This record gives sequence, C-alpha cells and structure tokens, in this order.
Amino acid sequence: MAAYVNRCSNLLVFIFILSVFLFVDSQQTTPVNEQHTNTADNPQPAAESATQTAEEGRWEATEVDEAALGDSAADKLGVRASDTFVLTPTPQPKDDFQEELVIRPLHSGDIYASFQFRTLWETDFMRENKVSHYRLFPKSLGQVISKFSVRELHISFTQGYWRTMQWGQPFLPSPPGAELWVWFQDSVTDVDAAWKELTNVLSGIFCASLNFIDSTNTVQPSASFKPLGIVNETDHRFLRYATLPREIVCTENLTPWKKLLPCGSKAGLAVLLKSEKLFHSSFFSQTVHIRPVCQDRECKTTSWELRQTLNVVFDLHTSGQGKREWSLFKMFSRTLTEACPLASSSKIYIDVTDNPQEEYFELSPATPLLSQAVVLGDRRTFSVYDLTQQVTFGTVRSLNLLIRWKSTEGDMLRPLLHAERYVAGYGLQTGEIHTVMYNNHPFRSFPVLLLDSVPWYLRLYIHTLTVTSKGKDNTPSYIHYQPSKDRMRPHLLEMLVQLPPHSVTEVTVQFERALLKWTEYTPDPNHGFYVGSSVISALVPSSVAMDTNITQEQPLFSSFFPCKEESSYFVRVYTEPLLVNLPTPDFSMPYNVICLTCTVVAVGYGSLYNLLTRSFQIEEPNPRLAKKIANFIRRIRGVPLLS
Repeated sequence: MAAYVNRCSNLLVFIFILSVFLFVDSQQTTPVNEQHTNTADNPQPAAESATQTAEEGRWEATEVDEAALGDSAADKLGVRASDTFVLTPTPQPKDDFQEELVIRPLHSGDIYASFQFRTLWETDFMRENKVSHYRLFPKSLGQVISKFSVRELHISFTQGYWRTMQWGQPFLPSPPGAELWVWFQDSVTDVDAAWKELTNVLSGIFCASLNFIDSTNTVQPSASFKPLGIVNETDHRFLRYATLPREIVCTENLTPWKKLLPCGSKAGLAVLLKSEKLFHSSFFSQTVHIRPVCQDRECKTTSWELRQTLNVVFDLHTSGQGKREWSLFKMFSRTLTEACPLASSSKIYIDVTDNPQEEYFELSPATPLLSQAVVLGDRRTFSVYDLTQQVTFGTVRSLNLLIRWKSTEGDMLRPLLHAERYVAGYGLQTGEIHTVMYNNHPFRSFPVLLLDSVPWYLRLYIHTLTVTSKGKDNTPSYIHYQPSKDRMRPHLLEMLVQLPPHSVTEVTVQFERALLKWTEYTPDPNHGFYVGSSVISALVPSSVAMDTNITQEQPLFSSFFPCKEESSYFVRVYTEPLLVNLPTPDFSMPYNVICLTCTVVAVGYGSLYNLLTRSFQIEEPNPRLAKKIANFIRRIRGVPLLS
C-alpha cells in the first residue's frame, strides 16, 4: 500500500512540473504570436487579394523558399524551411447565373408560363487537368461532359402535346416523351459505346428510363440537327439522336432537375415549382441544354452554358376555376418573396403585346418597366418585374401577380408553320403514314427539313413515297434514306421540301407491320406501339428584322437557336407521336392451357393416386349407440324396449 502511494505522489509531482514548463514556454512565445497578429492586422495589397481568394475557398499548397523564410524563424519554429508550405490563391473561373419567368396570357383563357435558368461558366472541361471546383455549375453534369467528351447535350422530358394552332409557337419546342441528342468531341473513337454509357448515366441522374435507348431507336441525322453552340466544323458521325415517346414524366424527374439549380427550390423563381400544381396542367416540359457559347461579339472568350427551361400551360377548365382570373398563387400555390441570392438577374416578363390599353385583361400590381424583344419573328412588348429590387415586392414583402380577364374577344394565334401526322389504313398488315405541313404565310414560300425515325417493325415501302402540295406533286430537292435492319436499327428518312405560300403539303408513305417474337411484346401489347414524332426544321420569314448579334442584354427566352439571316428565324416543330397496333397473338391461351392442364392433373391423376396409395379397412358397426337411441325413443312412446 505504501508503494502504491509513493507511485501516485511521484506521478502528481511529474504532472505539476510539466504544467509549469508548458506555461513558461507559452509566455515566451507570446511576442511571436503578437507579431504575427500585428502583421495580419496591416496586410499588404497582395495579402488583401490573397485573403479575398481564401474566403472563396480557392487555395492550394505551394512550397516556400528557404531564403525567404530565414534561418532564425525556422529555428524558432523548429522546422526546416523546405518543409514549410503556405497557401497562395489560384485564378478562379468566372460564372454567372440568371433566371427569368415569362407569362403569356392566351386568348382561350389559358396561361403559358416559361421558366428560364441559365448558368454560364468560363472554364474548359476538355483540358488535361480535371476541373475540381464547382460553384454554380452542377458537378454531376460537369463530370459527364468531361468524362464522355461531350460538346453539346440536349435533353427534354415532356408530358402532353403542344397545341400549336391554339397556343402559338413555344419559346423552346420539345416532343412528347423523352428526347436526347448529343454532339461528341472529335477525340471520341467509339461514339456508339460512349453513347450507350452516357444514356445509362443520364438515366440515373434524371431518374428516367433513358437506359432503354439502344441501337433500335437511335439514329444519326445528316442535316436536321446542327450544333447550337460554337463549332468550327460539323461531322455528323459524332451526332446521336433518340426519342422515347412512351416516357412518362412525373415528380421523380422534376426533383433531380431542380437540384441542378444553384439555389435549388429554396429561393428565387424555383420556389414556384410545386409538383402537384405543375403536373395538374395541360402541358408540361422540362429541358436541359449544355453548349459552348461566346461571351462577346468577337468570341474572344468562351463559356459553357447550362440552360434549364420549364414550360407549362394551365388550362382554365381543368384548374377548376370558376372565373377567368389568374395569379401566381392560383397557378403555383405560392408567391415570391425574394430572388435567388446567387443570381445576377431575376426578372418576370408578362406579355402585354395584345393588350395595349388593358382591353382584354388587367394586370396588377402595375409596373412602369416595359421591354420590347423580337421573339419568333414578331416584336413583343413585356411588363418587367425585377426581383433584385426590393421595391418590386412592396410593403407586404410578397409578390403575387394577378391577371383578370375583361373580354374574350381577340384573334387566335395563327403560326406560319404547323404540322400534324396520323396513320391511315385498315387491318393489321399494311398501312400509311401521313405527315401534313401547313404554310400559313400569304405570299412567301420557304423550305423545310423533315426528319422521320420509324421503328424497324414498321417496314417502309420507300417507293410509295409521295409529296403533294395543292393537289400537285412536289419533288423534294434532297432525300436521305437509311433502311432499317431487323432488331438492329430503325428507318431514317430526311428530305428537304419547298412549301408553297398558303398551302398544305402532305407526305405519304406505306408500310407493312412485322410479326414480333413473343418475348418482344410489351406487357400490354393490345395498347399499341409508339412511333416518335416527326421533326420539322425551317427558316421562317420574319416580319421584323432579327438581331443576329450576341448581346447579354437580350432576354433569355428571346433567342436560343442561332440564326445568321436577319430576315428569317429558325423554328423547329414536332408532330404528334403515333400509336400503331401490331399483329398480337392471344396471350391468354397459355393461361387457359395451364388452367385446363391443372384441372386434368388434379381430377384424373389425383383420383388415381388416391386409389393406389390409400389403404382400405372394413369397420364393424357399433350397435350400442343405435340401440340406446332406439330405446330412448321407445320409452317416450311407451313401447317395450329392445333387449
């Protein structure tokens, strides 16, 4: 016990001496710390920039020269100068984020709302050193561009069909279902392998069925699709295009799309993106476009542009409203309270072109800011609400725009180019595909590029192709046809057709339905098989001279497709997808056979099995119980009992 006490006392003495030593050492090093503190309080201009860059988180370790550090300082710190590292700033790429909401009141009482989100990043994904710092640009898409050497990526998810004759031309068209077309860099050696892997990665990012894209629904257009960004040469070997017309768009696709925004759905215009309201509409479309663009007219500085758009049309009747009145709260169940803190521009545009004196509808709260922009060949006037200005929200700190209709009169929008498609014929062997294109211009004709991608199980008879305008044959000036291969690739038909003024042009081709293997049918084969929309691209004459110069002051919705002609503007139109019935076997017959077989086995084999395996024994009757019952009855009746 005494030895234990001695050991404890020695340990306490050692701890006391060590604490005194550490206290004295700290008192000696205090002037050094004060010296460093004074130096930090009065930094040099170079140190100021370094401090600012440090706050942005862009630092890297660099080695310090021994002579610059000094021997005395190294001795005091107890380290060698060659082992010392300090933090120095590295140049950070510039990025910018803008958001816009465009609301167009339609004469039918519907409302067209278009969200535009653009992220610009001055960086190069194709350099040898990988980009490791992401601020506004989403890292998931940046890694996709870098890994697969993507030059341009365009993807859309659409629920519903855009009614062009009732709603006019959309700011950015998209076909029903899912659409994906990608330009790869010239350095890609195996485009098909990169395309297959890219579709699987995008399927996981957007929680969609893009992994069903394979060689049977992928085509390589030769003229219909051009790069929308900076390009020196066009080689269509690096282009892939595919559609999934049966893709269903739901909340699972919208959620990852919103997560790509710098502020997510927590601030700015994205707070209006409420799923239960967006999908309770007549038309819904979300897109993602990535391309390299120029930052100035001379194109001395290039950037990567990520443009996310969301278009939705709210129907007056399906919304359950009893009167022709719209507001942000009725459309989205929310109001705006602030702009996205990371956005350099956040604006709302209300199209008031057809309402100069508030004859058709009333807009409140009113704004003195008006802006004019040339959109789709027409000069439009917009009321502008700048969310970066606190005066926009008023004293209630909330913005709820209200549109109240006064009159239902007004001319319907008649777009210059419109198209539709349908299937004709009877039976399940042959049929015809009719594509009808309308040129509503009164006196000018213009050419259009028609792209048709038909699945391999509809075997086209290309010799039956006819093009007629005003009852006369219209010979295409360019035709590119790639026949299909069973279970390998679809048909690809591209043609350049001249549309006469104020005319209807019809393209007809016959086809034969193929008989699939029983494993190739869908779980609901009697529903039919979908055929993707036709793509029509054209330069439509414009009534207003288009501004082909690239300026940052233009609204985001005013221009997306590049056009070098001031007298025309580029338009892309999608037709309806087709639903074709194929010869389908009776899939209920195996079920009937199974039921009949099981019945025969249960009745026939079961009975025979019981006879062969069951043992039979003769049991003598027990008369005691019967005798007791009989005597009980006789006793009641007064009859002599049995002996």
